[in-house]
Amino acid sequence: MLDKLDMFIAVAREHHFGRAAVSLGITQPTLSAGIKQLEDQLGVQLIFRGSRYGGLTPEGTRALDWARRITGDARQLREEMRSTRHGLSGQLRIAVIPTALNLVAKLADAVSRKHPKVRFVILSRPSRDILAMLENFEIDAGLSYLDNEPMGRVETEALGQERLVLVCAKTSPFASRTEVDWGELNGQKLALMTPDMQNRRIINQAFMRAGIAPEAQIESNSILALIANVAAGEWITVLPDDIARFLAEGKGLSLVPMSGTEGRESHTVGLVVPQRAPHTPVIEALLAEARRMRGETGAR
Repeated sequence: MLDKLDMFIAVAREHHFGRAAVSLGITQPTLSAGIKQLEDQLGVQLIFRGSRYGGLTPEGTRALDWARRITGDARQLREEMRSTRHGLSGQLRIAVIPTALNLVAKLADAVSRKHPKVRFVILSRPSRDILAMLENFEIDAGLSYLDNEPMGRVETEALGQERLVLVCAKTSPFASRTEVDWGELNGQKLALMTPDMQNRRIINQAFMRAGIAPEAQIESNSILALIANVAAGEWITVLPDDIARFLAEGKGLSLVPMSGTEGRESHTVGLVVPQRAPHTPVIEALLAEARRMRGETGAR
């Protein structure tokens, strides 16, 4: 039945039989037959469908929660048995806010050094998507902000503190400054993250507290794109200091701390995993390395 539950979860996730089949690497007729067999086994219709996907039935909505739990438990059982016999192995699916991609690299490296058979799938996603993906068992863990928006039923480990800096060309009037006030960015050529990113919402709050509402002339969900535009022209951006230093190195750019309370405040970034016990061995290893990194950085 597990393969049929995987099919059902894929259809519910994709809202489309064709895309669900592609995601599972099977044909659409095989998928449709599997869903029909699952419905026959359970004795209820799970999905409204005619010529296309029509959504979940009330029974399907309830069954989806069970399907996610059952497949999650089955995956955990497989990992437990495999680690007992062959050592820690398997795949870790981690979704990460763009500003923490360098941080997840350090975490993955630490886990890999101790457990070389563990494989990683790392996805760049907004913070709200990360929480939804965790709840839907689409990922095993996430790296996100811990103290700015509601987290829900998750377990967290702080990894570091983000502080915002202005990133500009060395020819910019801001480049020689020791600090820049938020109010000074009004009317500047700004390149910022898209509004769906929590980093942008943090920046917008800082602008609001400073009494300004500047418009970004470039918006992107890619930090690399923002840095590239700053390096290519007269644009400026505001990013967390750690990722800014990593991406700006060797590009002739200056990093200037933002001043005032809004500039000096920090935002905690950390590991987020589902709140369940026991965790799979791979998740336990991930948590252990996160705690070690927290001890080294002194993150709260």
